[in-house]
Amino acid sequence: MPLQQRSPQHQYELVSGLEIHVQLNTNTKIFSADSTTFGAQPNQNISTVSLALPGALPKLNKEVVEKAVRIGLALNCTINQTNHFDRKNYFYADLPKGYQITQDNQPICINGFLELALADGSSKRIGINRIHLEEDAGKSIHDQDDRFSLVDLNRAGVPLIEIVTEPDIRTSEEASALLNEVRKLVRHLNVSDGNMEEGSLRCDANISIRPVGASEFGTRCEVKNLNSMRNVRRAMDFEFTRQIEVIDNGGTILQSTLNFDADKGTTSPMRTKEEANDYRYFADPDLQPIYIADDWLNEIKNAMPVLPNQISKQMISEFGITNADAAIFAEDLELLNYFNSALPFINVKKSLINWLIGPIRAVLNDKAITIKQYLVKPQQLAATINLVDNKKLSQKVAVQQLLPAIETQTEQNDVAALAQSLNLLISENTDELDEFIETVLANYPQQVEAFKKGKKGVLGLFVGDVMKLAKGKADAKKINELILEKLK
Repeated sequence: MPLQQRSPQHQYELVSGLEIHVQLNTNTKIFSADSTTFGAQPNQNISTVSLALPGALPKLNKEVVEKAVRIGLALNCTINQTNHFDRKNYFYADLPKGYQITQDNQPICINGFLELALADGSSKRIGINRIHLEEDAGKSIHDQDDRFSLVDLNRAGVPLIEIVTEPDIRTSEEASALLNEVRKLVRHLNVSDGNMEEGSLRCDANISIRPVGASEFGTRCEVKNLNSMRNVRRAMDFEFTRQIEVIDNGGTILQSTLNFDADKGTTSPMRTKEEANDYRYFADPDLQPIYIADDWLNEIKNAMPVLPNQISKQMISEFGITNADAAIFAEDLELLNYFNSALPFINVKKSLINWLIGPIRAVLNDKAITIKQYLVKPQQLAATINLVDNKKLSQKVAVQQLLPAIETQTEQNDVAALAQSLNLLISENTDELDEFIETVLANYPQQVEAFKKGKKGVLGLFVGDVMKLAKGKADAKKINELILEKLK
């Protein structure tokens, strides 16, 4: 039998690195006191600095530096304690100064890495080449007037960090996983809201191909402004296939900047790729170098929260839960804080976890609120769960009746007393249960006969009807046992 011929895709490998732009969640811009609020009317959040009027000088926002250091530490980077800003010269209508203030040869963070957990259970380390600070440009709008392009400078001067990875990415899945991890980190560290729909997190992908086993890099193309993880995967997969077709047909890959059409799922050329010398970088003479003192750096390090991966590992080790369940707590600091607040009052720790990722999560989704907005206090939820675990309250009654009652009577901290006053606790009256069971069995003579002949599935029907008669104030396990005794 002849060997199967390799497909063209299998003869090449993808080589990619990402440039991830993260808008920092400061109240004001990087070099001025202009607001960074999203959604303002065009050209409302501007000043002499963002308009680049003659004589207007930039002044660095200290919070921007701190947030950059925080994400650098989380990505295992070396912090450059002495760094400076440069001017990157280019001419766009939405760049009033004719240059962008950024960092070129002395970025604030260098030489980091991020460990990715992939869907198949394997892990992959992606190198972080650098993280640098810069200001955003304004926004050109081309579809609101037939004759003119419009410019909105609200975004001009909004603080950004750019995370530049090494070309270690080999699949679109790795790229998507990397972007997802960065989004989790910036949210966890309160560095950015990570909202891709509003442009707080966006990504450029450098993509090239090379024969499998080769060490030389191919010619790269940069796909700009990818605003979702799905589009990162689609753009990367399309560009990988396109470059293979060009090479296999005898063509040459031209280094260029590409646009991604999300409707068609295709890339198209925007311009020939610039080289660094096209930008004529030089140190910005209006801004002093940044010096991060040892004391301040140590202060930032000491204030760093436990990172999501560490939280996941700790939850798995301590409570024996799955990776997926641990990730829910690792990605939601409010939920984790609620869990930790309730933990001292709970009898069975695993029960608290199951409730938070099960019934309580469903309640929050129905109400479209976060756990921080939930009116049931951690101690009250723990007391409710303890009642259920002690067979004094059914879970259904707890979720549908007791917890809503707690929300309306927030001053009532004695949950057991509230449940008692509402007549919600499980009845210990066996005689009453016997009556309910007799009634249900009398209503289903054919099913009783079927059970006696071996059809055990009807037992659930009997239990359910008895629970209805008991209005949920009964232990299903006890009902099950009493019915079996009757049927014997």
